[in-house]
Amino acid sequence: MREYSIGRAARLLGVSADTVRRWADAGRLATRRDDAGRRVVAGPDLAAFAVELAQDGDGERAPYTSARNAFPGIVTAVQLGDVAAQVEIQAGRHRLVSLMTREAVEELGLEVGVEATARVKATSVHVDRPVDPR
Repeated sequence: MREYSIGRAARLLGVSADTVRRWADAGRLATRRDDAGRRVVAGPDLAAFAVELAQDGDGERAPYTSARNAFPGIVTAVQLGDVAAQVEIQAGRHRLVSLMTREAVEELGLEVGVEATARVKATSVHVDRPVDPR
């Protein structure tokens, strides 16, 4: 299962690391200590929290408006069909939905809790994943 550092979770949620720590200390966001003693958040927990924030309106974030319109976020839902798939990404307060082939979902390893970036051009949404730094 993918886990995120407090700093990375903060970037995905569009808030400061201190805010994420306060949410964890208050019991709003589940964390655990890794082998090095750092706090980490499980991907599925972060995905659920990102959706909750968006519904509550707590996750203030400036929209990304670069020429490539990149929306980094976390996968919150994947529905697989025989050939096609639907992937939902929560990017701060923005929920993006992409329809793609099942093969693309499998090749990208997309599942709930995985970090992904939705790139929007006209009416198409393209999804990519960063290379794991490990």
